[in-house]
Amino acid sequence: MTAANISKAQKLARECVKRTTKGAKNMKRTLTALVLGLSLVLATGGLGYAQDFQTGLEAYKKGDFITALREWEPIAEQGDAAVQYNLGLMYQNGQVGTQDYKEAVKWYFKSGEQGYAEAQYNLGVMYEQGQGVIQNYKEAVKWWSKAAEQGNAIAQYNLGVVYEKGQGVSLDYKEAVKWYRKAAEQGYAKSQGNLGVMYGNGYGVLQNNIYAHMWLNIAASNGRDKAVKNRDIIVELMTPAQIAEAQALARECVKKNYKRC
Repeated sequence: MTAANISKAQKLARECVKRTTKGAKNMKRTLTALVLGLSLVLATGGLGYAQDFQTGLEAYKKGDFITALREWEPIAEQGDAAVQYNLGLMYQNGQVGTQDYKEAVKWYFKSGEQGYAEAQYNLGVMYEQGQGVIQNYKEAVKWWSKAAEQGNAIAQYNLGVVYEKGQGVSLDYKEAVKWYRKAAEQGYAKSQGNLGVMYGNGYGVLQNNIYAHMWLNIAASNGRDKAVKNRDIIVELMTPAQIAEAQALARECVKKNYKRC
């Protein structure tokens, strides 16, 4: 490798550090989609609860959150995990008065304990931020791990970041690559870009510019602007034949829906 190429590789490594730092900040976003389906409500309490849920949903859509809370709370008390998650969102967002993080954590915990992945993810974020609980990265990792095991792509990405940084866990590049890959295979652009940088730097995988270019190219096509810059850095280290091979691999990977790339 020439001196110029070494300089390019060092620049990519520095970019990796900057990216993971910002990635940790991005972990603070919670899932905010309200659960609108009735299947779990029907399973919990039958048609009566389904009607109550629908009444609450109509009130929620109109911005009448107090009525939604009144209709949904009995369903949540009966153990419906999806509705418990909804209540957590409402308290976290301050839709039933001032923001009440402790109450949000309470409902996320009840839902997460039943295996509801979205609640598990949000509970991890609450621990990561110290909202309603004492800030605790190990607890954040615990809940993100539960959500990630169920296929939650954002939780998988977050695990990749914390293992890459050694935040709340021992630094483990191979584990970071494992979780980045799982999220990347679901089409999560941030993880696709991060996986490309891991290949470019040889962190947790054998250094491979072709696969670095492939994943960065895919991430760029999925709207990840930083992947474009990192791909351009990698290009400077590659021959035209290698670039053509990486582009062909990227096309094939997209055809396979990002699986086994």
